Amino acid sequence: MLDIEVIRAEFPVTRAWTYLNHAGIAPISRRVRRAVQALLNDVEENGMVNHAAWMDAVRKARRSAARMLNAHPSEIAFVKNTTEGILIVANGIRWRQGDNVVIAEKEFPANVYPWLNLRRKGVEVRFAREAEGCIPIEEVAGQMDGRTRVVSLSSVEFSTGYRNDLDALGTLCHERGALFCVDAIQSLGALPIDVRRSRIDFLSADGHKWLLGPEGAGVFYCGRSALRKVEVASLGWGGVVNPTDFLAYDATPAPTAERFEPGTLNTAGVYGLRAAFDLLLSVGVSEIEARVLALTDRLCEGLRGRGYRIHSPRGPGEKSGIVTFSHERHGAEDLFRHLREHRVVGAVRDGKVRLSPHFYNTEEEIDRAVEVVPG
Repeated sequence: MLDIEVIRAEFPVTRAWTYLNHAGIAPISRRVRRAVQALLNDVEENGMVNHAAWMDAVRKARRSAARMLNAHPSEIAFVKNTTEGILIVANGIRWRQGDNVVIAEKEFPANVYPWLNLRRKGVEVRFAREAEGCIPIEEVAGQMDGRTRVVSLSSVEFSTGYRNDLDALGTLCHERGALFCVDAIQSLGALPIDVRRSRIDFLSADGHKWLLGPEGAGVFYCGRSALRKVEVASLGWGGVVNPTDFLAYDATPAPTAERFEPGTLNTAGVYGLRAAFDLLLSVGVSEIEARVLALTDRLCEGLRGRGYRIHSPRGPGEKSGIVTFSHERHGAEDLFRHLREHRVVGAVRDGKVRLSPHFYNTEEEIDRAVEVVPG
């Protein structure tokens, strides 16, 4: 049973704010701050004396990330952000002129520009059209053909909160012979993801949203079978088979996803990321999902009662931790400022207000957010 008061004690942000912007930049927990601070203290006091302990912590972080994804640690690499992981895929595939990639019509730029940049190689970027905030799988299938090499979609759409059916999409890609790449930043940490069950080839997510971790530290998953399908476009000393044999100059890539880590990691960030993973795993992602969806259901019900239109799809299997809404008499920017004046933190996306609670938020905070918006 989730002890909400114990959990909330981990998040000092709750003292000052009703924080409902986890789809933007989330606050970190006390344990994440302590983990990062512990490494910084060690470096300050001891230099690199305890380097072996740092590398052991990185290995443990890799295991924690793999556990959350139902992956193997050898399939995990640490990256700076979601974009870097997607770039690994976009720049690593052996493209042929006339190939194409399918992405969503209203996608966050992290999952757009790496693909648009391939136009210089003769690769076509196809956009699956949105319908009432959703991306129908039939639309994705309709954009695919025999030259589709990759389908790259978000697990949850950043502007509407629509939750893509990763299992169905993975099966579609597998049947059509396309690789399946997932931008998971809007779900990882709040909703379960099983890369095996969903037949995901690649996945990338930064730590600063639903993972409740630091910025500048993220996770990239590359399935074992997909590893041989992407070249290492940015080979560095950290990604070769013998990285500590400094004068061997053996350019053979490491046999694991570590080949995509070209040099020194953001070790402090990985320390924080591990603490974030372990906090969420200790609670249980399925339990977190149930609470997040219950809070967003409550938010939608309350807002509708105040005359607001909910734009986020809320059907079975469609809903996530993101709720976007609007009012015919109140502009989104005005509502955003009004909420902030009342210590409620949200965001504006695509001309709508976006609120995104996490599992440590309370029903009382949801009710307060509903109460302060003008009717």
